[in-house]
Amino acid sequence: MRIIRYLLQKEFLQIMRNRTILPIIFVVPIVQLLILVYAANLEMKTIKLGVIDKDASGTSIELVSKFKGSPFYELSFIDYSISKAEDEMKTGKVDAILNIPNGFEEDLMRESKADLQILINAINGTSAGLINSYTNSVIADYNSSLRVQWLGPEGANRQKLNIIPRYWFNRDLDYKIYMLPGILVILVTVIGMFLAGLNLVREKEIGTIEQINVTPIKKYQFLIGKLLPFWIIALFELAFGLSIGKLLFDLPMLGNLFSLLSISAVYLLVVLGIGLFLSTLTNTQQQLMFLAYFFMLLFLLMGGIFTPAENMPDWAQKINFINPFSYYMKAIRMILLKGSSFKDLIFEFSALSVYAIAILSIASMNYKKTN
Repeated sequence: MRIIRYLLQKEFLQIMRNRTILPIIFVVPIVQLLILVYAANLEMKTIKLGVIDKDASGTSIELVSKFKGSPFYELSFIDYSISKAEDEMKTGKVDAILNIPNGFEEDLMRESKADLQILINAINGTSAGLINSYTNSVIADYNSSLRVQWLGPEGANRQKLNIIPRYWFNRDLDYKIYMLPGILVILVTVIGMFLAGLNLVREKEIGTIEQINVTPIKKYQFLIGKLLPFWIIALFELAFGLSIGKLLFDLPMLGNLFSLLSISAVYLLVVLGIGLFLSTLTNTQQQLMFLAYFFMLLFLLMGGIFTPAENMPDWAQKINFINPFSYYMKAIRMILLKGSSFKDLIFEFSALSVYAIAILSIASMNYKKTN
């Protein structure tokens, strides 16, 4: 224990003197939480809409006013030329075009139905789906009010059921609440995988690893002294990030924070093990960064940081079974947003524990120390 204590003192002194690591520990979390939570957003709050009104009737003008009154739409132009509108979409000036044909009001009054055309920029499939849903919702609402207006009480009775949804765990559908736990996962992963791995490889680059290898220090003592400081720092980073999330974004913390701390501690052993393993395969910090970035990007995207992992194809979900990030991503959101208890996360905790034992064992065996 005395040797490990001296090694820990030496590591913390090195970290405090390192002008590169300190900003990563204290500045990066604030910047990521303040910027990424807003930037990594799949919500559509401003839809640029172009209108082609060939009918120019009271009914078509009333329909357009419905879109004007919606907080989601920004009316870019009202014109009569569809070719001009398509040119505007090609240049990215509009997201959708509402084409109201000639005779729209007449068809409604004579046949009680009329055609509308919606053209949507579908380069981004997710955004296109949301625009289509919002636009159809506005048209359906206008259709209902029109029936009441024209048919009176009889039209009101013909209306469909009025469904009022109730959203659990995120009542206001605030995407920031969904993204914040994912950003926290990135933070602790960067500390555990990148910094721990870089710290070990740096010893190789400057040659001090050879001096340590010929000392009586045991391999397990050296590895504990190298990894434990970053395990502690990452847990501090998690607490720091949770505090910022609560103060600035009112992040709900419905579950037991001790459960979150427990599963985070095990998850950090996993990423520290991955960082250690990658450091045994590389000789320079640049090599390690390329490898770590590859695994981190792959695991995080498959782990469900932006969209639920359940939306992936079946083959991808089967591969995701070996992805430790997906277990932790699910666990942190369940604890913070759903208030899940530790017994609800036994499977995730067990999977991460097995993963931690396996990867740390493999990495330790792969690390060669000559006495």
